[in-house]
Amino acid sequence: MKLFLKDQRPLFTVYILQLLTVSGVYWLDGYRNMAMVLYAALLSGCLLAVYLVFRYLTNRSFYRCLEQGEGLDAFKEVSPQTPLSESLHQFLKKQYRHYVSELNRQQHKINHHLQFITQWVHQMKTPVAVIHLMVQDSDDSRSTAIGDEVDRLRKGLDLVLYTARLDSFSHDFVVEKLDMECLVRAAVSAQKRLFIRSKVFPQLDFAQEPIIIATDEKWLTFVLTQILTNAVRYTAKEPGTITIRGFRREEEAVLEIRDEGVGIPDSDLPRVFDAYFTGENGRNFRESTGMGLHLVKQICDQLGHRVELESVVHQGTLVRFVFHTEHSHLTKE
Repeated sequence: MKLFLKDQRPLFTVYILQLLTVSGVYWLDGYRNMAMVLYAALLSGCLLAVYLVFRYLTNRSFYRCLEQGEGLDAFKEVSPQTPLSESLHQFLKKQYRHYVSELNRQQHKINHHLQFITQWVHQMKTPVAVIHLMVQDSDDSRSTAIGDEVDRLRKGLDLVLYTARLDSFSHDFVVEKLDMECLVRAAVSAQKRLFIRSKVFPQLDFAQEPIIIATDEKWLTFVLTQILTNAVRYTAKEPGTITIRGFRREEEAVLEIRDEGVGIPDSDLPRVFDAYFTGENGRNFRESTGMGLHLVKQICDQLGHRVELESVVHQGTLVRFVFHTEHSHLTKE
């Protein structure tokens, strides 16, 4: 209604000016019957009101759609009643078809690009695996250096692959009941070359009774790998220690990973989970991409886990994962 009244302001203005002009002409001509002038104004005002009501009712659906701002989809249900509304309806339908066509075209390009990235990553993993097999039994410094670079390549490829798959997360995860300690030990064992090369030693502290969590093994292993890699990369002293602790807290299972690294400045903490944010440490350590912690947060949100981060400069960083014990807390969005 407000939009309609604003649209009719020029008509109100012209009507009042016309009424005053006609009344003035009769007044100058000597016709001084004020009651008749008011009666004529009342009749014309009633005609104007009837016209405005008719105009509003015939275009009500359009005004509602415009006021509510529901987008082009809302105009598909509008029934035009006037030539203006019919023309506008046809124009919006044409724009909507163009919009849908362009959206589908862009989505097709994105899907094609993601498919290409996925295939490329899988193709690159084959030569990486072959190089790893060629150097794994050699102990000389050259083979060790090649093995280290192969590990970095493998992690980079995994980062690309999991980034590409994140939008289709619901099609690529399986919920299982897993032993937290076994899962963590497997993730740590997979990074043993990194620990040995960096002279950082993991210390595991778990409760005696098994801690069972409901999660996806592949995605959570990737998350743990990202956190362990960051913990080793930013460890400031040699030899260093990474403490991994798992325990129960009321109805939740908690996994904490604490390092003795350089820590994160307070000014960077609110943005550590933002995409491509590297912060002060990222400028000092050139290998930082700003995507590791972002993916960790996105994956944990999808799995229904909570991730928390605490850090003190020059003292280290603590990453805490909180797991619910029920499947209902997992999301498939």
